[in-house]
Amino acid sequence: MSRLGVGRLIFLAIIVIVLIGVSVVFIFMRPPPPLPEKKPEEKPPKVELNIISRHPTEILMKARELFKKSELAKKYNVVKINTIVIPPGLWRQYIEGGKADIAWGGGPTLFDYLYHEGLLAPLTSREVLEAIAQIPDEIAGMPMKRVGKDGKVYWVAAAIASFGFTVNHERLKDYNLPVPRSWRELASPIIGRPLVEYGEPALGIADPTMSTSNTRMYEIILQRYGWTEGWKILTLMAANAEVYSGSEAVRDGVIRGEIAVGITIDFYGYTAKLVNPECEYIIPRGETIVNGDPIALVKGARNPEAAQAFIAWVLTEGQKVWLDPSINRMPSNPKIFETPLGKNRTDLYEAYKITLKTKGMLFNDTLALMYERVMQWYFKATLVEVNDRLKEVWTKLLSLYFEGKIGESKFNEYVSILCAPLKFTDPLTGKEVEFTEEYAISICEKFEKDPTFKDKLISTWKKEAIEKYTYVLKQLEEY
Repeated sequence: MSRLGVGRLIFLAIIVIVLIGVSVVFIFMRPPPPLPEKKPEEKPPKVELNIISRHPTEILMKARELFKKSELAKKYNVVKINTIVIPPGLWRQYIEGGKADIAWGGGPTLFDYLYHEGLLAPLTSREVLEAIAQIPDEIAGMPMKRVGKDGKVYWVAAAIASFGFTVNHERLKDYNLPVPRSWRELASPIIGRPLVEYGEPALGIADPTMSTSNTRMYEIILQRYGWTEGWKILTLMAANAEVYSGSEAVRDGVIRGEIAVGITIDFYGYTAKLVNPECEYIIPRGETIVNGDPIALVKGARNPEAAQAFIAWVLTEGQKVWLDPSINRMPSNPKIFETPLGKNRTDLYEAYKITLKTKGMLFNDTLALMYERVMQWYFKATLVEVNDRLKEVWTKLLSLYFEGKIGESKFNEYVSILCAPLKFTDPLTGKEVEFTEEYAISICEKFEKDPTFKDKLISTWKKEAIEKYTYVLKQLEEY
C-alpha cells in the first residue's frame, strides 16, 4: 500500500476515535433523565370528634389541649374536639341522633345501661386494643372492662374512684360534731343537731337525677343496709342535708365551709384538701366500692377510627390528665406513675395505693341497674322536691327529742313512720302497692319508656310524701 493510502487510513482511524470519544463524553455528560415526580403524602380528611360526658369542664379542657398535640391526633388529623356535658337522660338522644362519637365519664352503671340498650360499639382497632391490655381487668374486686357475649370490649375504665364523704374539720369543730366514719352516722340525730341549734344543715348531698356519683352512693347504701333500712338512712340523710343540684356543688360547699360534711367521689375530696387543708376525704370502711369510670365508642359514631385513637390516648399518654393538681383523679393505668410526672405526684400515688387496698363491700351492678331510674326519681320526688317539708318535720322531731319531751322509744316510732317506703295507688293497676325493691324492678322498663306513666308516678309519690310529712308534723304539734 502506498504512503498516501496508509495516511488516509490513519486519518480515518483518528476521525473514528475522535467521534467515539465525543460520543462517550456526550453520553456521560448528558444529565440523567428526571426521576418520576414524588406525590406528596396524602393526609386523611380533617376530623371533628364529638364527646358526650359527665366530667367537669377542667378535665375536658385539659384533655382537649393535650390530645391536639399528640401524634395520634396528627395521624388521624383530628382538628377539633367538641365536649358536650349533658345529663344522662339525654345521652340516648345524642347517640341515636348521630351527635356523638365517644362517651366518657359517668360511672359504670350509666355505661352498662348504654351497653344493654345497644348504644355502644365494640373497641376493635389495634391501637385501642394495645391500650386496653395495659388496664387491669379488675381493681379491688370490681371490673374495669365490660366484655360482651361476643368477647369484645365495649367500655373500659379510664380512671378509678371510690365513694365516701369529704369533711371540713374546722366546721365540724364549730358545730361540735364528731368525724363521721359510716353512712349511718350521716343519718344520725347528732348530724342533725345544727338544724336545731343554728337553723343550718351540716350535711350536703346531691340530686341523683343530676349526679351519677351520688346515685352510686345511694345504691351502695341500699345494698349495704338492705332496702327498708337503706331508705331510712337515705331519708334521714336528706333530712339532715342541703340538697345541691350536682356533686361539684357539694364539694364546693365543703371547701367553703357552707356544710361540714358532703358525700363525694374520691377525687373531689382530694381536690378539696388541696384547696382547703381543713378538708379530708374519708372512705367508709367496708361500705364503699371502687369503680372504674368508663370511656366508650358509641354506636353510629361518624369517625370511629379517630374516636378509637382518642380512647387509646386517654388510656395511655392521656392518663397524665388525672395527675393535674386541679383534677386529682386516680388513673386506671398504673404505668403513669412510672413517668417523670407520675413520680412527682407522690401524694396521689399514696392515695392510689390506699384505694387498691380499700376493703370494699359486695355490690351487685346488675341489681342496681334493674331499679336505678325508678330509684332516682322516687328519691327526687320524695326527698328532693319536698325537702323543705321533710326538714321541717325532722327539725321539730329533733327539737322535742333533744329537749327530752319525746323519749327514745317514741322518737324511733316517729322515725319509722317518717322513713317507711310509701304505699300508694299504682296508676297502671289501680291497686295499692308499697315501694319495695321488687316493685321498683317490675316497673323500671315501663317507667323509662312511658312518659305518662312516669309523670303519674312521680306526682303520686310527691303527693303521698307531703301527706306523710304533714301527718307526722301534726302529731308532733301535740307535744
